[in-house]
Amino acid sequence: MSSNLNRRNWLKKSLFATAGLTTASAFIQKAAANPVLRQELQYSLLPEFLLEKEYSNIPVVAKTLVRLSANENPWGPSEKTKQALIGAIGDANRYAFKLRGELVKAIAEKEGVPENYILLGAGSSELLTASLVAYGQKGKIIVGDPCYISGNEERVPMEKVALTKDYQYDLDAIAGKINGSQSLVYVTNPNNPIGAVLPSESFSAFIDKVSDKITVLSDEAYIDYAKDPKTASMIPAVKAGKNVLVLRTMSKLYAFAGLRCGYAIAKPEILKMIQPYCSGGFDMSVPSFAAAIAAFKDVEFQQLTLKNTEESKQYLYSFLTKAGYTYIPSSANFVIFPLKMKGSDMLAKMAAEGVMLRKWEFDRQHWCRVSIGTMDEMKAFAEAFTKVIS
Repeated sequence: MSSNLNRRNWLKKSLFATAGLTTASAFIQKAAANPVLRQELQYSLLPEFLLEKEYSNIPVVAKTLVRLSANENPWGPSEKTKQALIGAIGDANRYAFKLRGELVKAIAEKEGVPENYILLGAGSSELLTASLVAYGQKGKIIVGDPCYISGNEERVPMEKVALTKDYQYDLDAIAGKINGSQSLVYVTNPNNPIGAVLPSESFSAFIDKVSDKITVLSDEAYIDYAKDPKTASMIPAVKAGKNVLVLRTMSKLYAFAGLRCGYAIAKPEILKMIQPYCSGGFDMSVPSFAAAIAAFKDVEFQQLTLKNTEESKQYLYSFLTKAGYTYIPSSANFVIFPLKMKGSDMLAKMAAEGVMLRKWEFDRQHWCRVSIGTMDEMKAFAEAFTKVIS
């Protein structure tokens, strides 16, 4: 795996500069006024940075790595997206005012919300960073443990609530924690790294119960993989006037991990809180805007990706079962399962076989998270894993 040593050194220097800070809230307070620290926080949320950190001490193998570590879409971008990218290159000498407006309109039509309920970002990680900075200044952020940001307590002032025995958000426990010292409830739905999606009735009832007291952020990066995305999404709560902030990314289903396009949906007064800490889409390029508009319309590719994802996932389920491993059923494009070795040992041994994965440690157990790849990639994982555990 290639690594960006300059960026890593820059981040280390930035960390040393903030070494005198004793609390995450102090970091957030400084990040609100310091774009360098906001960028550091955003980097710490990016899969690329997390993988660089995890693989920094693992020797790189000579052969091509099978990337099952960042939940990317291995089948894209679609041909229509590529055509839009190529067609927009000739307009790259112009600013993207018109295309930016067209993308906002396309999102508004897709999600059924007014255009002023939408805030663009260069990927949802930029919008998540802005949300954490905006709300982190006002109080702690309640998170499930584990979830996408639960390992970032050195930067984000958070209050963790353990998942239930079946690895679902404990909404009753979260509601019981709310006492005025918190500013935001952060829910990843489906949860990363678990893959479970919340029952929409339970989540909606929770929002009805608490959103008058605290804003609820529904991070829906993987919502497109849920059985019924429209029902699982909390956008209806936004339309109903609730204090709910929904984040979406095109990095997964639409294969935009390298093109960078995300958006937030919320009431205008909520978006105004986070807008000062993000670009609002002005960091996106003309080709990215054009590609995003085309990708939204390419329903055939979206359906094919979902079909392929399910086929590869079922293959993985079958392999793990035959190999004697349990797993948590997933409503996302990844699957997590408990290991019978240390996660660091697993990463090193699988890297030696040319396969990249992610590791976690929670519930007194080491875990492996496998991104869903093409069928050939899943077979490569099965072959390598069989060799590693034999």
